[in-house]
Amino acid sequence: MEVTVKKMNKFLMFKLPSAFLCGVKLIELDTEKAVVKVKHKWINQNPFNSMYFAVQSMAAELTTGAIVIKKIKESGKQISMLVTNHNGTFTKKAIGLIKFTCNDGNLIDEALKRTIATGDGQTIIMKSVGVNENGEQVSAYEFEWSLKLKSKK
Repeated sequence: MEVTVKKMNKFLMFKLPSAFLCGVKLIELDTEKAVVKVKHKWINQNPFNSMYFAVQSMAAELTTGAIVIKKIKESGKQISMLVTNHNGTFTKKAIGLIKFTCNDGNLIDEALKRTIATGDGQTIIMKSVGVNENGEQVSAYEFEWSLKLKSKK
């Protein structure tokens, strides 16, 4: 099964309903890049009239995780993935339409090759940047992903 934007958004609805309800939506996905959009609205606001940081985190994580899922699926191997650490920096109030972009798909290839070849877990750090409608950065995240070949039973 090919990993597509439509299939990932369906996955979001059933497996990550809080992100779906907050308006997080994948709009672009290929082997190198993913883009997610989310609009500031009542359901995802904080007390300061901007988007709650956890919603930004969900959107940013999806940009990195969608590429990892796509690459794992394309490898044909059973590989587990887990966020082991993350860091977020906030530079401007997130209001209006925010787009998060990750361009780190190239980082996954070598880690997948190493985990498939050795069976050892690998970690990669992927970055996602959120910008508002004026192109101004509102937040930036780094997610550390752990990749490991699943053992055969």
